[in-house]
Amino acid sequence: MFKKILIANRSEIAVRVIRAAREMGIKTVAVYSDADRESRHVAMADEAVCIGPGPSKLSYLDQETVLSAAKITGTDAIHPGYGFLSENADFAEACAKRGFVFIGPPPAASRKLGFKSAGKAVALAANVPVVPGTKGDITTDVTKEVEAIGYPVLIKASAGGGGKGMRIVRQASELKSQLEAAATEAKASFGDGSVFIEKLLERPRHVEIQIAADQHGNVVAFPERDCTVQRRHQKLVEESPSPALTPEIRRDMQAAAIRLAKSAGYQNVGTVEFLFQDGKFYFIEVNARLQVEHPVTEAVAGVDLMELMIRIAAGEKLPFDQERASQIRCHAIEHRINAEDPDNGFMPCPGRIESLELPGGAGVRVDTHAYAGYTIPSYYDSMIAKLIITAEDRPKALRRSLRALGELKVGGVKTTAGMHAKVVAHPMFMGGDFDTHFIEKTKLLDKEAAHDRA
Repeated sequence: MFKKILIANRSEIAVRVIRAAREMGIKTVAVYSDADRESRHVAMADEAVCIGPGPSKLSYLDQETVLSAAKITGTDAIHPGYGFLSENADFAEACAKRGFVFIGPPPAASRKLGFKSAGKAVALAANVPVVPGTKGDITTDVTKEVEAIGYPVLIKASAGGGGKGMRIVRQASELKSQLEAAATEAKASFGDGSVFIEKLLERPRHVEIQIAADQHGNVVAFPERDCTVQRRHQKLVEESPSPALTPEIRRDMQAAAIRLAKSAGYQNVGTVEFLFQDGKFYFIEVNARLQVEHPVTEAVAGVDLMELMIRIAAGEKLPFDQERASQIRCHAIEHRINAEDPDNGFMPCPGRIESLELPGGAGVRVDTHAYAGYTIPSYYDSMIAKLIITAEDRPKALRRSLRALGELKVGGVKTTAGMHAKVVAHPMFMGGDFDTHFIEKTKLLDKEAAHDRA
């Protein structure tokens, strides 16, 4: 087992790694930018190294500086968290060359699955259903190919997500201009302008399967996470199990995820994402890393995914089989609490947290790096906490969510907690009958829409 792990990340995910490592008797090294000197993860780690100024490209994305920090601290392994360098196959390769174990998938598997179009090819070879679309990244005129697919279609960036480089096209006259716009945005966001096209599903749910694969050929798939409630393709609320899936569909989806992982030679944890509509599911992409919403699976499956990642990277076998991985122990819901102003177009609200009251009680977990007196930097993602709710069934989990969201008090900055309470209390969400257009259909964010039109 490793003696020391460097965490190439920040905020609540760095805190999560530190806690898991400490329980395993492993020392940790935090890295931080000048803007993150006061972050909780810096104080919690056994050692901490400043790796540069606030902007990510000058600190957390600077591979050489991160690797140098690992060398001078005598690190055995590097955990990338999520975001930043977590899905960078070149960084994983550089870790191996410098003698550090990368706690994540091998570079070859990341390259096979990291680009959405490449992942789709792997899925087809593994007999996993995919959304009809172009055969790969677009390099020529695809007008006839798109006509065969049928409008409306969705243009997607190959190298990233979060809604960047994504455009809906409803008629042929829009295709050329929207392709150019999507490619330009993809290039600016991910450094790669590659795009591809898929048939647009009008009423889908976004459902994903968490997988874990060891270095000995064993792969398991956990119960699904329903991540359907989104705003501008950014996930807001995640839950498990999905109110839309039958046990039969769940088993089929898990089997498809396992086939895909084995076909790609995947190792460590990852997520296979699907769209689900009218009783059928379609592969869309693989996230070759840990997900923000992983605590939902930890609660439902009764497993510590962070510890599992570390043990797999150290060469250990999976400690359980598919039957154990499939067990559903409770209902879980995660709320991503961001420092944003819902009444002002969800503008980020960096600044000092003057006071902070966190919810507690049975079935309430809070993952955060924030505290009273902490100053939220302007350089990074605005998420300040994850509120994870568990209960024996969905109705009780919804009631507990409302109670916990009401207990959360953040002074000094605006947050999205109130908006989450509106989502949970809405009859459509309570009934479990919703799709990825839930926010637009319910007009919960009319003020945002008015702001965007202004």
